[in-house]
Amino acid sequence: MIFIGGISQGEKILNYTQTVICDICGRYGRYQVIMTYMYFSFFFIPLFKWNKRFYVKMTCCGSVYELDPEVGRDILAGRQVEITRKDLTLCQRGNGSGGSWQDEGGSAAGGQTRRRCSQCGYETEEDFAFCPKCGNKFD
Repeated sequence: MIFIGGISQGEKILNYTQTVICDICGRYGRYQVIMTYMYFSFFFIPLFKWNKRFYVKMTCCGSVYELDPEVGRDILAGRQVEITRKDLTLCQRGNGSGGSWQDEGGSAAGGQTRRRCSQCGYETEEDFAFCPKCGNKFD
């Protein structure tokens, strides 16, 4: 008798929507919640999962955060929860590929220069006197 089984890694995108202003790029984006896990399959049927970890990927710039496991389990169970900044730990900083806001020379698309807040790091093309995120005066 031949048995076909094995251990593999899986990934599932969870049904969750929350729109926020990104801490990395300063644009509006959505949280995309992803669960990764290991599973054992027998005759190509997954029998059980373990090592579940939850991540949040920003749709605006691609930054990836690790999500608090308790919040992740609530989302997986279908509960209505709001992800707060304290629930997230930055894993990978995004590269801004969510849009062509910056060319290779570092200037914003369209020839405008980008301004960066010295206090919170927020970046903008707009001609603000004060940072819209933290209120600090732009230099």
